[in-house]
Amino acid sequence: MAAVISGMGVALPPATAQAEVWDGYFARRYTGAQRRIARRIFENSGVRTRQAAVSPLVEDVANWSTERRMRRYQTEAIPLGKAAVSRALETSGLSAGDVGLFAVCSCTGYATPGLDILLARDLGMSPTVQRLFVGHMGCYAALPGLGATSDYVTARGRPALLLCAELTSLHLQPPADRTDIQQIVSHALFSDAAVAVVLTPRDQALAGYAVREVAAVTDTTTADHMTWEVTDLGFRMGLSAEVPAVLAAHVRGLVDDVLARHGLTVDAIDGWAVHPGGPRILDVVQEQLGLDDDALAASRGVLSAYGNCSSPTVLLVLDALRKRQLPPRRILMLAFGPGLTLYVTLLEASTLTA
Repeated sequence: MAAVISGMGVALPPATAQAEVWDGYFARRYTGAQRRIARRIFENSGVRTRQAAVSPLVEDVANWSTERRMRRYQTEAIPLGKAAVSRALETSGLSAGDVGLFAVCSCTGYATPGLDILLARDLGMSPTVQRLFVGHMGCYAALPGLGATSDYVTARGRPALLLCAELTSLHLQPPADRTDIQQIVSHALFSDAAVAVVLTPRDQALAGYAVREVAAVTDTTTADHMTWEVTDLGFRMGLSAEVPAVLAAHVRGLVDDVLARHGLTVDAIDGWAVHPGGPRILDVVQEQLGLDDDALAASRGVLSAYGNCSSPTVLLVLDALRKRQLPPRRILMLAFGPGLTLYVTLLEASTLTA
């Protein structure tokens, strides 16, 4: 039995042009040479529009306490997650009561009861639904989330639902960090989104993508290269300039190992859903895997249109691929995050036949 991605749903807060965010807010935070550096980072981020549940053009959260940010997280994340889940269920043809496992990935907010409990209640899921919350895994969390939900579907023969919801806009750091290049890069890249995925047993799915394998590699010698620290003023991103070099050392080996187990090579993959952590990340993956520009067009398009939304981002790329006029037969998903950790998921188009 295989688990099949049979439905997806996307929910986004209001969008704003990157240039407008720079001119209307961030340009005022910097002076002199630092302002020129920051502007260049914003212009070269690959982001053209981005969305925020709490826009700095409307509310400046930079000096908010973590408590205040967490209360606002609950207020904003619940309707966003509800919209994404409702759309995913609708496209899959299932109702909330059909869900056997509800998994939620989020590293930008914490509360108990959390999104898993409150959304299960509000959407009318069964009181017996099993729940899983995946926190603080960052940008790659969607892929272990897919691994856990697909394993449940395969073992239990029941549908599962995965929600990735992130509100990075709540973690704008105070002006005291204005000289920190890592913070400038983070502020130029990150955005908000929610994406939900329904997984169904293959014999119950008319069409979709079967989850063939989920695999990972972690280089713990570089654990300090990417961090997400809880501070009194929100969560603070640490992002070393060495991250692309670490990915370059590992991505080809991980991809080749996974594909070899299925008798495949890179040339057999006609759909690439690579987490667009930033332009340099995509450049390194493209170079190491020997891909042409078309292979990463969907990833670069998502970065441009939505920014880096942490865990939902790779699912936005998957959604773009599956909506193409001629959808790929095989998709390889790649995402990266703290650890440093690389995750890969192999998907294959599946159609129910009599």
